[in-house]
Parts: sequence; C-alpha cells; structure tokens
Amino acid sequence: MSTDEVRSPDEIRAIELLGRVSYGRVATSMRAMPFVAPARHIVSEGRVLLRMHRGLGYHRACNGSVVAYGADNFDSGAERIWSVQFTGTAEIVEPTEEELATFGPEPVRVDGEPFTPVFMRIEPQFVTVHELDYSGQPETSAESAHQGVSGERSFHHAA
Repeated sequence: MSTDEVRSPDEIRAIELLGRVSYGRVATSMRAMPFVAPARHIVSEGRVLLRMHRGLGYHRACNGSVVAYGADNFDSGAERIWSVQFTGTAEIVEPTEEELATFGPEPVRVDGEPFTPVFMRIEPQFVTVHELDYSGQPETSAESAHQGVSGERSFHHAA
C-alpha cells in the first residue's frame, strides 16, 4: 500500500480512522504462542509505523513476521464505534526526524523500567474496517459509499 497505489475506500477510511487514536495493539506469535502488545502508531507514506518498548522483546518476534495491528475507539463513548486492522509484514526501521516528531513524547517507564524505543514498519497486505452504529440514525450517502450500498462489512486485499 505505497503512496503511488490506488487505495480502496476502506483503506482510505482505515488510515483516516487510525489517525484519530494514538495507540493500538500488535499481534503475532512468539515460540508458537500468540501474543498481543500495546504500541504507539503513526501513519507514514501509507504504512503503519509503530513505537514499542525494546525491553519487552516483542519486536524480535515481530521483525520479518506477519503481524496484525489493530486500533479502535471502543472506550470513547461514541455512538459509532469503529475498529481497523492492518495485516502485513513488519520490519525494524529507523524513523526519520519528522516521524519521530510526529510520535510526540515517549513514556518515561514501562513496567517500572526506563522506556527504550524500537520502531517497526508494517507493510499492509490486508486492511479491514468495521463499524458498529448505536445511534439509530440512517446512514448518510457518504457513509454508504465507503461501506458499499448494502452496508455490509467488507474485507479488502490491499496488495
């Protein structure tokens, strides 16, 4: 999903929604056991860039592996709840100065130890967007356009 590729409406919507929150969860497996870890994210050049704590070691399991990264607004109290997921290969990277500035301040400690950042970039292969509407209001035509005429949830291959 590079900047020169044509994106589906769901891919565009997922990137827009991801920009509304700062944290999500990355999931993969370590020694054949699944795990989920929190991460700070930004979107840069159509890819998800994560900042994690090096001391936990999760980056070693993610590097070169297929991961899923998800974020949502579940605790927002909003009537329209959304969830996005980017699935693709992760790799350890050195962010640019601009990307570092976009991340903002780092935590001081994680589980009582000093925070040491490690950065991972996900090259998405699949992007999903799910929305739950508790408002009881009919969809607008703009909302229908990104969900499809039927309003069905959709799964898009972004490669």
